[in-house]
Amino acid sequence: MKLLSSIRKELILATRSFYFYIEILFAVILLAVLLFAIPEHARPTQDIYVYLDMPQQAADAVRNMLLDEDVDGQAEQVVLTFDGIAYPATLIGKENENQYLLQSAEAVRTLADSQRKIGAVVSIGGDSQLHYTYYLQGYETQRLKNLLSVLHNVDSDVLEQRFDAQPVRALQGTVSPLNDRQNALPPLLAFNSSLMGMFIMAAYVFLDKKEGVIRAYAVTASSVWRYLASKTVVMLITGVVTTLVVTLPVMGFGAHYGLLLVLQLASGFFAATCGLLIASFYQDIAKSFGVIFTIMVLMMLPAFSYFLPGWSPVWVKLIPSHALIQGFQDALLPDGNASFVLLAAAGFAAAGGVLFGWTNARFQKALGV
Repeated sequence: MKLLSSIRKELILATRSFYFYIEILFAVILLAVLLFAIPEHARPTQDIYVYLDMPQQAADAVRNMLLDEDVDGQAEQVVLTFDGIAYPATLIGKENENQYLLQSAEAVRTLADSQRKIGAVVSIGGDSQLHYTYYLQGYETQRLKNLLSVLHNVDSDVLEQRFDAQPVRALQGTVSPLNDRQNALPPLLAFNSSLMGMFIMAAYVFLDKKEGVIRAYAVTASSVWRYLASKTVVMLITGVVTTLVVTLPVMGFGAHYGLLLVLQLASGFFAATCGLLIASFYQDIAKSFGVIFTIMVLMMLPAFSYFLPGWSPVWVKLIPSHALIQGFQDALLPDGNASFVLLAAAGFAAAGGVLFGWTNARFQKALGV
């Protein structure tokens, strides 16, 4: 009963603190970004700069061939500007690609280099065949380079037939992937509902230290662990609220909310105890900011691996938030791996329990109780 009373008091105090409303406001901002800034199905358009280095008659024939693939069948005359220099160009807009036909190879090299895009010069060789010179940026994958090497050496109809003839075997049964908006949820949930809890928890404790609340426990009958537990429960309640605020409008009822909340509670407990432990080493938030900032940046690194699957070094997978992001994704997927979510939740809960015991011992030693 004393614990429930402490939780009720801490919850009332939390609603009077601006930190509580910061977390709610941040969740609302994330929701607005998801709903209004991230489309459900993104269609990225690539820009390519091209120069037709050939006689006018041949260039017109190639231009007409490209124009057949234009979305509206009409080319548009545009002017590209870089460093105060205007580059007239003919824009041919395809479904996922904008091709700018420029008037010189030098313009292609300049714009490709400055805009970090692909450039190409098409010429006619002595064999009366089209030759392609590409200007790449260095970040292209080897698969893309190999594709460019064979793309113009094999008839497009033959390539299409070979692509269609490739056998495709599903490794799982029914797969229901997330759309682009839903796919952005896992790292945002990991950061907002869990990692933010570490910072907010530390801020709460530092505020209590400043006001002498913690020191008062040394002369009261209430135990330190009850104070720490009540703070943690308040953070878990806030985490559940912010998780639902962000997830429900985006996922509707398509997510496994039971698994989602189990993982959120476990990871929120881990993050909250991390915040408590950090607060036990410092007297104010200014002195601890460097540690908190470093840990949060480290925990955010797996998000880059999540959005850039090509960059996934082994050491990133050892960071706890990597498993957290993967767990949130499986909880959102209709066919997600429930065993992984439960295993990740058990790991975070166990780690949080160890940290909570360590933190309790540190506060008791500091207070001399």
